[in-house]
Amino acid sequence: MAAQIEAYPLRFDVQYPGRLSRWLIFVKWLLAIPHFFVLWALGTLQGVVTFIAFFSILFTKRYPQGLFDLYVNSARWAANVGAYVGLLRDEYPPFTWEAGKYPITYDVDYPQGLSRWMILIKWLLVLPHAIVLGVLSIAVFVVMVVAWFAILFTAQYPRGMFDFVVGYTRWAYRVGVYTALLRDEYPPFTLR
Repeated sequence: MAAQIEAYPLRFDVQYPGRLSRWLIFVKWLLAIPHFFVLWALGTLQGVVTFIAFFSILFTKRYPQGLFDLYVNSARWAANVGAYVGLLRDEYPPFTWEAGKYPITYDVDYPQGLSRWMILIKWLLVLPHAIVLGVLSIAVFVVMVVAWFAILFTAQYPRGMFDFVVGYTRWAYRVGVYTALLRDEYPPFTLR
C-alpha cells in the first residue's frame, strides 16, 4: 500500500504554517472573491478540456499535452485558493498557476498512454470513493469549524487537524485526477 501511495502520479501537500493570523479568518473568503471569478472561468475551461480529451483518448489513447498542462495548471490555481480559503495558509494566493509560487505542491505526471475503454467506466469505479469522501466531508467540516476557533484563540491550526484536512483534500484531488481522465491509476483509499 505504501508503494502505491508513493507511486501515485499526483503529488499534493501543504506546508504547515507556524502561526496564522487571527483576524484573517474572518475575511479570507471575501479577499478571495477575485480568484473565484477566475476559477469559475477556469472551471468552465476545464470542462471543455475534459470533453475534448475524452474523444482524444478514445481515438488516440493520449491526452493532448497542451490540454493536460492547462487542466493541471488550472487545478493548481484552485488548490492554492482552496488552501487559502480553507485556513491552511495565510499568504494571499498569487494570480498565477506556476508551480512553486505558493507554499503548496500540486503536480500530476503526464501519462504516456491511457486506456481508451477505462474512460467509459471510471464514473462507476469512482463511486466507492465518492461515498467514503462524502462521509468524511462531514468530519472535515467539523474539524474546520473547530480549527477556526483554535486559530482565533491560539493563532495555530492544530497539527493533527491540519494533517487530516490536507489528507482528505489529497484523496479528493486523486479522485478528481482519475475522473478528469488525467490518469488511469486507481486512487488509493487513504489520507496519506
